[in-house]
Amino acid sequence: MKIQSEEQPILSRGDFVRSLGMSSAALMAFYCMGTTLTSCKSSDPAPVTPVVTPPVTNTGITGNSTTASGAIDFTLDLTNKDYSTLKTEGTFVKVGDVFVFNAKGGKLLALERLCPHANLDQLEYRLTSDDINCTHLGSQFKTDGSLTRGPAERGLKKYTTVLSTDGNKLQVKA
Repeated sequence: MKIQSEEQPILSRGDFVRSLGMSSAALMAFYCMGTTLTSCKSSDPAPVTPVVTPPVTNTGITGNSTTASGAIDFTLDLTNKDYSTLKTEGTFVKVGDVFVFNAKGGKLLALERLCPHANLDQLEYRLTSDDINCTHLGSQFKTDGSLTRGPAERGLKKYTTVLSTDGNKLQVKA
């Protein structure tokens, strides 16, 4: 048996499509009609990116605690873990530009945060002497902000504090 080989001519893609009797426009129309194919739809909506809203967390503070943003006027939630220590006599926290402390006798007070001598954040409340001390160079202040010992040349600005009747909110304002 003799095998005869014939060389088949190589067809271009266009010749192949024409040999099927379909134009490229017909092929594209057929392709776009498929139920699972969406690449040709011109009315496809843009992909939607889901919006994830982070859970609201209680920061424990509402209002303005920085002088650069206007008058000091904020409220601390004393049930918040960051400020609940203020319910203990002798403790203090620093909130924005304000130094808030629980003085002898459980009185919550607020003064400016920076020592006026060198504008350093070195203030601490000392329960044993019931005063404010700057750990940098030793300036000392009464709990009302008045200067008792330099090198600072002036006292600390005092802010008004109002404790809610339930003892859980402290408002501090200029």
